[in-house]
Amino acid sequence: MDARRRNPYELTDETPVYVISVAAQLSGLHPQTLRQYDRLGLVSPDRTAGRGRRYSARDIELLRQVQQLSQDEGINLAGIKRIIELENQVAALQARVAELSAAVEGAAAAIRQREAQVHASYRRDLVPYQEVQQTGALVVWRPGTRRGGE
Repeated sequence: MDARRRNPYELTDETPVYVISVAAQLSGLHPQTLRQYDRLGLVSPDRTAGRGRRYSARDIELLRQVQQLSQDEGINLAGIKRIIELENQVAALQARVAELSAAVEGAAAAIRQREAQVHASYRRDLVPYQEVQQTGALVVWRPGTRRGGE
């Protein structure tokens, strides 16, 4: 959830509002099937203080996905559970990659800004540039010889 304050009466896809009979009707499944999916950990609805199940719109969508994988694709419930776990893991990893990419981009921008500050701080008056004239003169150096006869 956001760090910002949310309206407590605002409905989102994660808001648990549907009782089991309504969730069963919306998903096209029997309430006993929803209870079994809950026991197996396929779809875990929120609970009220009295332990009643409350399903969200996201839960209903997940129930439909489980039904589709089971009936149309012939995947058993253990396989479906693994698929859901892997999909959740992929979503979490994608969110982490996006978070790290934003952090790297922010760090790169900070480095570029600092580099520009360093370049702007160079004192260009310290070393005047003079072009060196190439001549044909030859200078010979002899070690151990001193000028002035010393």
